[in-house]
This record gives sequence, structure tokens and C-alpha cells, in this order.
Amino acid sequence: MFVDKAKIFVKGGNGGDGIVSYRREKYVPEGGPAGGDGGKGGNIIFRVDEGLRTLMDFRYQKHFKGERGERGKVKSMHGAGADDMIVRIPPGTIIIDDDSQEIIADMTRHGQEIIVAKGGRGGRGNTRFATINNPAPDIAETGEEGEERWIVLELKVMADVGLVGFPSVGKSTLLSVVSGAKPKIGAYHFTTLTPNLGVVDVGDDRSFVMADLPGLIEGAHEGVGLGHEFLRHVERTRVIIHVLDMSGSEGRDPFEDWLQINEELVLYNEKLADRPQIIAANKMDMPEAAEHLEKFKQQLEEVRGEKEYLIVPMSSLTKQGVQELLYKAMDTLESVPDELEIEEVKDVTERKVYTFEKREESSYTIRKENELYVVESESIEKYLKRMKVTSYDSVMRFAQIMRKMGVDAALRKHGAKDGDTVQIGDFTFEFFEGSDYMA
Repeated sequence: MFVDKAKIFVKGGNGGDGIVSYRREKYVPEGGPAGGDGGKGGNIIFRVDEGLRTLMDFRYQKHFKGERGERGKVKSMHGAGADDMIVRIPPGTIIIDDDSQEIIADMTRHGQEIIVAKGGRGGRGNTRFATINNPAPDIAETGEEGEERWIVLELKVMADVGLVGFPSVGKSTLLSVVSGAKPKIGAYHFTTLTPNLGVVDVGDDRSFVMADLPGLIEGAHEGVGLGHEFLRHVERTRVIIHVLDMSGSEGRDPFEDWLQINEELVLYNEKLADRPQIIAANKMDMPEAAEHLEKFKQQLEEVRGEKEYLIVPMSSLTKQGVQELLYKAMDTLESVPDELEIEEVKDVTERKVYTFEKREESSYTIRKENELYVVESESIEKYLKRMKVTSYDSVMRFAQIMRKMGVDAALRKHGAKDGDTVQIGDFTFEFFEGSDYMA
């Protein structure tokens, strides 16, 4: 089974907690604080592995969680940071944030890496909070939580040459003839439901990767039939071989088929119109195929405009013209860039590319709900999660931070008085005019 889309959950490891500790050596009467910082949590890193071809592994494992950093130690020693978790993905994988639909990364090269969930910072020990006014603070932070998100992985087959065309025109047979691939072949439509890859040896010390892609039908750009499941893979191919049943064995017109398939490609992504295309006139061993080919060439001459198309008469059954087709494909490949620009991929142009920018939001809002004053602030809530509110020194430090940020003054402007209840995140405090808070 070929899996080309998966939704998974990733979470960076939490940072280790800082600790409260004091030096107690025999001949150090005023030892002072000695609590160390916690270690950093492990990142979740995706790494491209060219040995992988599908997203099958993510069908069975959907949750990836980094390890937690080690707790701080005595004598001001830091806890060890956790190892990063490396997750292997196949080349051609696009990583998308499920909530915002932003592109996190477009992974195409072997060994390419991206951090999809950062581990949390370790909490600071009480050594960090010593001041002249408070030389022995009873303050330590818990480790920061690692980033977490649901992400969607979309795989677009990385192949040099892609075979396109209507169902049953001979794409799978051609792939089986020119490579060691064994795609499903049958006398009915849609025998190919997932892309098949094969390495083609041209015979002159040159080779390339060919993909047999599922057949297209009218309306594919809107998702009809296999629709987008097929078209997303065409974007990754550097050269298109358009396979046509030149015999008209099913009563179809080769020229109409050619027009319709190209229309679907352009409607899905306009830049596919500029992709090099070779027309493989298949089934030339059948009666009337030669006559249909001459008619096709005349019709093509009337509509092709300035673009040149290579037409290779061939037959997968008798192998007539197959070697010539391979030479033409290889020569064309050598004339196009090794890698497609990311901008050529439709999804990337339509969705914002994600960047890990530091977003420090120090603003806050205050609203009143009945007798409760609610303070909403991403930065304050984040700090509260790291603060150990069971410590008097920690609560006093928090009160000082609120005062410097102007939260006290803002609360008074909203009518807060001595003894009123203030809620920040999951914590509730009692407010006093003297700018002190009590948890």
C-alpha cells in the first residue's frame, strides 16, 4: 500500500527543572545558593532519507515526543540536555502545520533536516536569582514545555520522468518493459491506484527514475477520480512522457485525449504547461494506428503554437521505438535543471512558508467577569507555568514583574480594589493596593 499523506502529532521534550539548593561545606559558613539549571528538552527533527519511498511508517506511529531534560543538580551543576529525536522521511515530503496550514518545510535533498518541534529550555536554579538584596533566594523555575503541534505530511513522488495519460493507454506496461518494476497490469481501467517507481537503464551508462502515475480523467484538477492524489506527483517530475493510445482501441480520439489531459494539468498548476513533454504514440502495432498518428500530427501542428513536441511512435508490446523513447527522455533530462524550484510547487505558492521566528508577546488585556478580573497575556501565562508559586520569594518576584509591566496600574484603572480576585491563566490571585499578590 502506498501512503502519500499522513497526519501526526509532534512534541518537543520539556526542559528539566531548576532546583533550590545551598552550599553546606564544613568550612564555608556563608555558602549561599547552589541550585543548578535544568537541561534543555530534546528537539523533534525530521531528516530526509533517500532509502524511503512512502509514508507507511506514519500509518502505525502517529505520536512523537522528545525526551525531557535532566533536573538541575547541587553545587550549581546543570542537568544534562536530552538527545534530539530524529525522524526519517522520504524525499519529496512537504511538512504542513495543521492549524495554520503554513508550510514548515519542503524536504527534497538526502540528509536535509528541519526542527519541527523545539525542546523547552531548562528551568533556572536559585543560583541565577541571587542579588545583593536577596543573597539566598528560595526561587527556582520549572522547565519550559516543549513545542507541540499537529502536522500533515504530504509526499510528492521524486521521479525524473513521469508517465501521464488516460487509464489503459499502456503506462504500466511501458514501465514494466523498461525497468525492473512490476506494476499491476490488467484489462480494465484504474489498475494503477498508486504511483509505481522504476529505475531505467538507458544502455549508455545513463539512467533515470521513471514513475507510472495513476490515470487521469476529466475534472481531475477538482479532485474527480484520483484527482489531486495523482496531480500532486506530476509537479515533482522534471520531464513528462504523455502516453497516448494511438490505435483508438476504445473508440477514443488520441488528439482529444491529449488536449484534455494537458488542460487538466494546466488547471491544476499553470507552470506544468512549461514542463518538457514527450508524446509517446503507443500501440503502433495495432491496425489503423499509423493513420491515426498522421492525423494527430496534423491536428497538433494547428494548435501547438511556438512549443515543440517530440513524438515517438512506439509499442510496449513489440518494444518498437521503446529504446528511442528512452534516449529522447534522457537527452531532455540533461537539458533541464537537476532540481525543480520550490516555487514551481503549487501548494508552496498558495500557502505561507513557516519560519521559526521568536515571538515575544509582552502585551496583555484585562476584562472583568462578574467579580473576577481576568488578565490575558501569552508571556505572563508562560512565565507562571515556569514559576513555583509555592515559594514566597517566587510570588514576590512575580509581583515585582507585574508592577514593572504596568499590570497593577491597569487593574486599578479597571476598578480593582484591595481583596479582589485576579485570574491569570490557570492561577487565581488576591489583589492588594500595595501591588502585592497572594496565590
